[in-house]
Amino acid sequence: MRQNSTLTGRFISNPRGFGFVEIEDQEEDIYISEDNLNGAFHNDTVEVEIISGGGGDGKRREGRIINILLRGITELVGTYQANPTFGFVVPDNRRITEDIFIPVEHSKGAVTGDKVLLTLTDYGDKKKRTKPEGKVLQIIGNINDPGVDILSIVMGYDIPYEFPEKVINQANKCPDRVSEADMYGREDLRSVTMVTIDGEDAKDLDDAVSLSIDEKGLYHLGVHIADVSNYVQESSALDREALKRGTSVYLVDRVIPMLPHTLSNGICSLNHGEDRLSLSCLMTIDKNGTVVDHDIVESVINVNERMSYTDVAKILEDRDEEVTKRYKDLVPMFEDMAELSGILRKKRESKGAIDFDFPESKIILDEKGEVIDIVPHERNTATRLIEDFMLIANETVAEHFYYMQSPFVYRVHEKPDPEKITSLSSFVRGFGYHIKTGTDGRIHPMELQKLLKKVRDTKEEGVISRMALRSMMQARYSTECTGHFGLSFDFYCHFTSPIRRYPDLQIHRIIKDYIRGRMSDRKLSHYEEILDEVCRHSSETERRAEEAERETDKLKKAQFMENHIGEIFEGIVSGACSFGMYVELDNSCEGLVRAADMEDDFYIFDELNLRLIGEMTKKEYTLGQKVRVRVLGADRLTKTIDFRLCTDGED
Repeated sequence: MRQNSTLTGRFISNPRGFGFVEIEDQEEDIYISEDNLNGAFHNDTVEVEIISGGGGDGKRREGRIINILLRGITELVGTYQANPTFGFVVPDNRRITEDIFIPVEHSKGAVTGDKVLLTLTDYGDKKKRTKPEGKVLQIIGNINDPGVDILSIVMGYDIPYEFPEKVINQANKCPDRVSEADMYGREDLRSVTMVTIDGEDAKDLDDAVSLSIDEKGLYHLGVHIADVSNYVQESSALDREALKRGTSVYLVDRVIPMLPHTLSNGICSLNHGEDRLSLSCLMTIDKNGTVVDHDIVESVINVNERMSYTDVAKILEDRDEEVTKRYKDLVPMFEDMAELSGILRKKRESKGAIDFDFPESKIILDEKGEVIDIVPHERNTATRLIEDFMLIANETVAEHFYYMQSPFVYRVHEKPDPEKITSLSSFVRGFGYHIKTGTDGRIHPMELQKLLKKVRDTKEEGVISRMALRSMMQARYSTECTGHFGLSFDFYCHFTSPIRRYPDLQIHRIIKDYIRGRMSDRKLSHYEEILDEVCRHSSETERRAEEAERETDKLKKAQFMENHIGEIFEGIVSGACSFGMYVELDNSCEGLVRAADMEDDFYIFDELNLRLIGEMTKKEYTLGQKVRVRVLGADRLTKTIDFRLCTDGED
């Protein structure tokens, strides 16, 4: 009986004391009240007993944790507070709701304000009124020291940020130039005119592009990707470290690379004027954007020019005389590229691809790591051009290997959950929009694309786009080719960034085994054996990197707003909940207006329409609404910003 009434899952704690247990392959999680935690910590693997709900009555399942099977967190990062005879650590992870007691002999000499890494020696027991206890492993630095705030986030997410000596030694043994022996058997494309197009500060250049048009009007597009697998051998120390990291992590003040800089900025970077080894996807594309022929080859290339997005946009958008003159020999190719980019984009659009064109921001820091400014970081013709070329190369490679029935790593994006689409549908209806769904609640990406077009340049664009994005599944890596909903592709993979993503490096090895005739039955079995785990781990490290990036952005934005306390800003309502509403400013900083501070009325949260309604005045605050707020406070420790609504005429 007990066997049937218990489930095993992962406990996700909420900062407010309760939590949920996620069960693998079950969409609905199980609510756990504070009284039923039984000592569970965030991320623990637990056995949970259902105590109510889930009987077909529509009520949410509620459970009681009866057993902790595996601790999910053994180390954590926090801020040390000293007392004369002991200390305690306030965890950075707000899901850890209790401070950690530190006996003075286990403090390593930490002082108040130090960021520390600790190991948990005891998880505490609320029934016995004992607190969690720990031991300081490392003092990261004082909270006010430059870079310590970000390093604390890196360590809190357990992101490896220093390369082991063995890995560095192996990287240093790699050649710094391409030898004649390396070029043997490769297609020599050094006479083909090609460029890299990246941000001004990029140093790891892993893709170059070339384009020509023949007498029939067919486009010959080459996407040339650094052949990292030539230098990172499978199962080597370099490879094991790259797999462990899974991806490069791009934070506001640093990049934590997947591969040592010796490789990523050296022999693997497609620096202009230098011979480089690459894998080239050579596509012939017609006027409709259809790839009518393609070849994937090992090549040797020599990039003619290192271009920036800014300069290419100046040529194509601004017709800047000085820049156009400087690159006059390349201008015709850029114009052809812009033309092909438009064709490819139009084709994707006609199939229903969804383009979430969110305004992005760039956080500018000084040498001490303090925020100087937050500026818009917009896409332009050049960024879209490269995006379009990488997408078509990734699609072409994925389709090629799908039809070869080869073991492979695909990038998949499943159809949204019908329940989430129903919620989105009722939400947008409140703004006067309609989306068409099937009888099973499923939706075609074309419908979401239409919705995003309709809301473009309206006050509700940001909020509806976000709600649409939240209704999507999360893209991941898989050995099964189930298609990419958001791009409306039947076949898709990540082939174009092997310097900074492990799945791309893995794909390159598979491609080269076929090109060189090495794909034996033994090799096939080997890939079938390892690829599921590569996909799972790569998806996990990608999520970890995204979370760390979000946390560092929130930290720096809170730090920025510390200098603007008392000032008035304009923003839009970006979220609503029972305890208030979130407001996002034009500079992308988001803060909370607490319902308790809305003194003109008592506001009730309308959960269905995500709005706050005044009990007496019936005044409404809805998502997307413009408001004026005064900055009440900002806290870099909790990474939060507090606002108060301005009254009419207040300045």
